[in-house]
Amino acid sequence: MLLLMPFTLNAQSDKAMIKKHLQRLPQLQLISTPQKYFMTAVYINADIFGNFRDKTRVTGEYTCGLPGDSAVWNNVTISASNNETEDFSQGRKLNYMEDFRYVPSPGMVTEKTAFKDFPASPENIFARNLIWDMYSFEVFSWEFYDSLRLNKPFIISKPGQFDMAEIGNYTHSRMIITWVGITSVNNELCNVIEFTTLDNRLEIIMDPIKTKGTEQYWGTVLVSARSKRIEKAVMYSGTVQQIEVKGMKDSFLMRTVRELEVNRIPASPAPPYPSPNGEGKVSIN
Repeated sequence: MLLLMPFTLNAQSDKAMIKKHLQRLPQLQLISTPQKYFMTAVYINADIFGNFRDKTRVTGEYTCGLPGDSAVWNNVTISASNNETEDFSQGRKLNYMEDFRYVPSPGMVTEKTAFKDFPASPENIFARNLIWDMYSFEVFSWEFYDSLRLNKPFIISKPGQFDMAEIGNYTHSRMIITWVGITSVNNELCNVIEFTTLDNRLEIIMDPIKTKGTEQYWGTVLVSARSKRIEKAVMYSGTVQQIEVKGMKDSFLMRTVRELEVNRIPASPAPPYPSPNGEGKVSIN
């Protein structure tokens, strides 16, 4: 069990609240007000022996909770380097992602029309991944929330295959989601939810590249016990793929390590905490 409390508890009522909170996640409605986040994704490519090849960084601002339950991306940039130790440059802005607005839903994974204005190039995948990864964090935070119990893995045995909007296919293996405790970030008491899924099959066909391989990914989301909003999230993944490039005689193997971090940008003071059973309110200072 993870219990990190970098703030001062306020008398016995707060201690009682923490004890109750660890028995069951509080039943909450998501506070649907605009929330802004900053995401950073770093991809490091190497051969299967770990010899560095190149790296890419993608960053962007994501705002959700907008009218009609829509979300929007702004200031998305991409930068690349062939030097393992040098810092990334400021990056190039992806103009087609500016004010890219949609309603987060499974359709944003499978509907090709959602990305009709994206360029027909491999860069397209980095842009889509921002959208898909943020949606994954939202699914891990909310879709299984009512089923989670402390330190009891919630297992989804057959999440299934989906068509990645006509650029390839992705097949999830068993997925494990676990509520492991509580912590604090942005002065918010947060539920710590971990997720893991291994040996997922991946196939991408996007001229001039064709790939086939497997991906493992895992991470953590910190979900506010007050508002149910995401306060912070991290994800790590490892992918090994066989890659064919048009015009090249032989295919080759490549390993990609990906690191993601999402941080909410606080905008205003939060309301008081509800008690775990929904009765009354408890403040933590």
